[in-house]
Amino acid sequence: MNVALTAAERPGGGDAPAAAAQAPHAAIRAPARAVPRRGLEVLDEMAEERDALGEVLGDIRAVGDGEVAGQLGRLSQRLSEFAPAVTMIGQVKAGKTMLVNAMAGRPGLLPSDVNPWTSVVTSLHLNHARPEGAPRAAFRFFDEGEWDRLMRNGGRIGELALRAGAEGEAEELRAQVAEMREKTKARLGRRFELMLGQTHDYESFDDALVKRYVCMGDDYDELSQAEKQGQFADITRSADLWLGAPFLSVPLTIRDTPGVNDTFMMREQITIRALRDSRTCVVVLSAHQALNTTDMGLIRLISNLRSRDVIVFVNRVDELSDPETQIAEIEASLSATLADKVDGPLPEIVFGSALWAEAVLAGTVDALVVDSARALVSMASSRSGQDLAALSVEDMVWELSGLPALWGAIGRRLDEGAWAALVKDLAERAASNVVALKSLTERVSLRATDGEMMPPEESERLLSGIGEDALGALEGRLGDILARFRDRVDQVHESFLDRALADLLSHLEAHGEKAVWSYSPDGLRLLIRSAYQVMRRRTERTCEEIYSDAARRMLEAQARILAVEVENQAANVPATPDLPQPIALAQTIALDLKTSWWKSWWGRRRGYEAFAADFRDLIAAETAPIVEELKGAQTEEVRRRALGALEGFVTDQKRVIGAMRAKSEISIGDLNAMFGVEAQEELDCMLDMLLEELGVSERGEQAERMRA
Repeated sequence: MNVALTAAERPGGGDAPAAAAQAPHAAIRAPARAVPRRGLEVLDEMAEERDALGEVLGDIRAVGDGEVAGQLGRLSQRLSEFAPAVTMIGQVKAGKTMLVNAMAGRPGLLPSDVNPWTSVVTSLHLNHARPEGAPRAAFRFFDEGEWDRLMRNGGRIGELALRAGAEGEAEELRAQVAEMREKTKARLGRRFELMLGQTHDYESFDDALVKRYVCMGDDYDELSQAEKQGQFADITRSADLWLGAPFLSVPLTIRDTPGVNDTFMMREQITIRALRDSRTCVVVLSAHQALNTTDMGLIRLISNLRSRDVIVFVNRVDELSDPETQIAEIEASLSATLADKVDGPLPEIVFGSALWAEAVLAGTVDALVVDSARALVSMASSRSGQDLAALSVEDMVWELSGLPALWGAIGRRLDEGAWAALVKDLAERAASNVVALKSLTERVSLRATDGEMMPPEESERLLSGIGEDALGALEGRLGDILARFRDRVDQVHESFLDRALADLLSHLEAHGEKAVWSYSPDGLRLLIRSAYQVMRRRTERTCEEIYSDAARRMLEAQARILAVEVENQAANVPATPDLPQPIALAQTIALDLKTSWWKSWWGRRRGYEAFAADFRDLIAAETAPIVEELKGAQTEEVRRRALGALEGFVTDQKRVIGAMRAKSEISIGDLNAMFGVEAQEELDCMLDMLLEELGVSERGEQAERMRA
């Protein structure tokens, strides 16, 4: 349920600042100076390419009519609505939220003093086009089922403890959650149950409103109560804020996730869900504890993402006593750790300080504390060869904050990934329409074959048959590929359990029952990830083959239906969709944890048979959700994307060819009137120029393939 609220109708009172009620996010503190634009060059190039492609799409739309114009309008809308998500992950207290504020150009926008209970994913939608009257802030609450699970078992860690037989620890977790729930109910009263599962929408927001939903004071003390800070934080699941960012030339979403290390593993699960629909991930580490043993959850997340989609930002270099030496040591250690865990090229590593970036935006560089200023001078001295002397003090501090390097890395990831895929797809679809227009004009200008056009009913059967054949072939081959993957995952799972059990028994024989045993589940993840990548490659090859065959048959059908020559035209093959990564493998399981409950589980067992039977049941129950998700939801998503791309292509081709057939009886005079040109030669020239413009980009080889 959505509840739309004005500033004066906020739950808990109507004491919002008047400025916030008058204009969206007017009371959010603006930076004291304009955001420096260093590092944004790649994003600027993307914006220029977007505008150029938009003009070409507009030209094609103007030349075409009816169906062609409608389809080009939809392509233009996809282009204008492109707003990729950059997801920020990291430990609690790594300075991630301060970094997000600096990236948004709004120091202090999001509160960084979140309490240990809060698990809010906050999305900042920068420069998104919004319809008139659309909310500028939306806060979604946990639903009843999520709360029941937390209350019943103490969250994921509580369920794990129960499986391990550590009832005492599970009860302690339940007691903590019950205490939190009672405090929340006392604060919210009858509204508590009514609000679960709802969404609060606002026409405007300010920092006080944001803090009610995503921040918590110390035990909701008197000061917090007076400010209503953290009023709904315990039950808020996600927050969406829409605001402008004049320094950005493209719309983006920056998603701030909870830190991954928490008692109930709620944050880990929420972060994993947030990563599924994001193409670029920034892992924020503290320079003092970059990838230490408590960051294994982050390493698992990184290893299950494509390395080209990951950027590591080492924050808080302002706290280093000797930045020049320590940064080199941290980078070497990080690279070694990642090389051991990550397949393929290593993620790019950027060092910086969100505190310095915030000082630049707030105009408080002169007020930096002594230690931070000393670190700043040290870094500036070590980078004297990079011509920092030519910069103003603020621009130099901005450069050393790492924000320009971070924006550059984000721009390159998007430019080579999500943006490249979108441009390729739009250019191919637009080129398909231009080629269709060329075929139509050739038909009308009597450069067609001597045959007559196919009757409408027969042409519909032909095109539908091609689509059904292609979709059926893809469905069948995908079924085989995904079935083999599921079987392989089951084999890997069983093999892992057997190996772990054998190792456990060997340990018991060698060391007895008093020495606690540990075993890494990384081998299980590695084998499942390998099986997944094999399935992914097979799916991509299958898509390429079937898509190519469908495109060839559609081109041949076009020739038969319209009685035109297409021997000099290349088939317009749709792009293979980007398939999801197996993020579920990053989930923490029992063997990842070396906590007291594991020792408690160990101490409760007597006899090798009890160890063996109980261990197998425990680990099977722990790993089963991961295995089932990969076999179920993950493979279904692969299937949906692969079939969806083909279905979209078939629909487009049927629409375009059908429109061409309907118009192919018009006269030259009608054609000239339709396209607004006086001569067939001029129209041909215009269409050729449009095809060439679609191929101007280095990514535009698909348009060149379609030219005679």
